[in-house]
Amino acid sequence: MILKLRQRMAQESGFTLVELLVVMLILGILAAIAIPAFLNQREKGQDAEAKADVRTAETAAETYATDNNGNYGAAMDQAALTTIEPAVGDIDSIVVDGAAPAGGYTITKTSDSGRDFVLTRQANGAKARTCANGGGCVGGTW
Repeated sequence: MILKLRQRMAQESGFTLVELLVVMLILGILAAIAIPAFLNQREKGQDAEAKADVRTAETAAETYATDNNGNYGAAMDQAALTTIEPAVGDIDSIVVDGAAPAGGYTITKTSDSGRDFVLTRQANGAKARTCANGGGCVGGTW
């Protein structure tokens, strides 16, 4: 029995073309499934970073209002928030508008995937979080 197995192993010298084509086909199918899933996860990560940046700026804005007797003024901008929270200064493409809406503010951050994440605080304290659908944004809110 062992002798027959050794003789058969000595006759085979490699893989056939069909076996190699089957392996290539399987690898191609797996790549077709994995690449789009990876790209979607990358966008979600970029969007999560933008959301975290907006939340950091929101905390600094609330601290700014506390330091200024509850007023969100036109002077509240990225530079003013950076003096409160230095991490706000590291955020690229963030827009802080303390003049609109009256008695509130708007913080906008554009993620690397191209979506705008907007946090608007109204004078009555209500907050609206809006964004464009896709990636880390579902249903237009976050």
